[in-house]
Amino acid sequence: MKIALVSPYDFAYPGGVCIHISCLEQQFTRMGHEVRVIAPASKAISGFGDRFIPIGRPRPIPTSGSIARLTVSPWLSSKIKEVLEREKFDIIHLHEPLMPMLCTTVLRLSNTATVGTFHASHGKPGYNLGRPVGKWFLKRWFRRLHGKIAVSKPAMEFAHGHFPGYYNIIPNGVDLEHFSPDVAPIEEFNDGKLNILFVGRLESRKGVKYLIEAFVRVKQAVPDSRLIIVGPGTRLRRQYEKKVAKSGLKDVVFVGFASYEDLPRYYQTADIFCAPATGSESFGIILLEAMALGKPIVASNIEGYASVISDGVDGQLVPPKDSQSLAQALISLLNNESLRQEMGAKGRAKAMDYSWERVARDVLDYYMRVLGEPPWRKKFPQSKTAPILV
Repeated sequence: MKIALVSPYDFAYPGGVCIHISCLEQQFTRMGHEVRVIAPASKAISGFGDRFIPIGRPRPIPTSGSIARLTVSPWLSSKIKEVLEREKFDIIHLHEPLMPMLCTTVLRLSNTATVGTFHASHGKPGYNLGRPVGKWFLKRWFRRLHGKIAVSKPAMEFAHGHFPGYYNIIPNGVDLEHFSPDVAPIEEFNDGKLNILFVGRLESRKGVKYLIEAFVRVKQAVPDSRLIIVGPGTRLRRQYEKKVAKSGLKDVVFVGFASYEDLPRYYQTADIFCAPATGSESFGIILLEAMALGKPIVASNIEGYASVISDGVDGQLVPPKDSQSLAQALISLLNNESLRQEMGAKGRAKAMDYSWERVARDVLDYYMRVLGEPPWRKKFPQSKTAPILV
């Protein structure tokens, strides 16, 4: 089968959607399918060869407390037409299919089967942008989708609230080969201190402000502890660093951007992984990554995280924006090594259920369900129809 995986986001910039697409591409290619990734790119993409087709120049667009790096040029049609006519895909799989302009233009021009995966939950993307005209256009493109996937129940509920319909829930996955407990920790942090790790972009909604406030209490209760903050961001990083310096707080390390290749070593360095996001998380990929290395989790009790973490089993969930509760949970785990090990082992077992191999098979099965419906059945007569249920 010839498959197109389409991202609206800059493929040269780290993000959950781009990683999701990369992992699907890898699995589909291993299965013997012919795959192309279509996305804007701010720089050359290595490792894909001719399997990557760049379209459009991405620009940073503020949206719901984050920055979306999209191509917003209205002059994409000719390039997209050329690619679709040349490649003749059997199915086109768009991620965040209603994000302008690349995905919506592909939807408008496609004459083949299309599937859309909805990743976001409450707060993004801006489906209400430009109402009512903008919403009318989005509904028009939505009707061109032949199949719809949501990565979690919160993502499905959010999309369904704006665009009612049937969605098939297929979760994000984790690369168990890459995020393996066999990797070595970061040597400079492997000095006997108890490490709390944060991984994510430095944006307000990621909750680092509350984690730093919590660490003030943690440091008083557990002096031999350290907070490691990994992730890109400039403006808020400066604010956080000033806050730390002003308070005299020690053992807070801002690493900045870490490559995908290095991330497993940071997770391995951690004694606890902490995700204090305030909301707008549809699914906790970072939680799965940490769990794959057997790390216990302390995370905000928001829908996207609660769909991954079983409170008191493989992690602890605390109210969002509550630095005191966050500190108490961290202190409790730091002081209980056996509980950390027990939660980490249960998390590792759960992560096995989210292997990309399994997720890719589920997505491929869904493709065949879509292709088994008219008008694609003649081309794929072996496909069996099935009701597309939530």
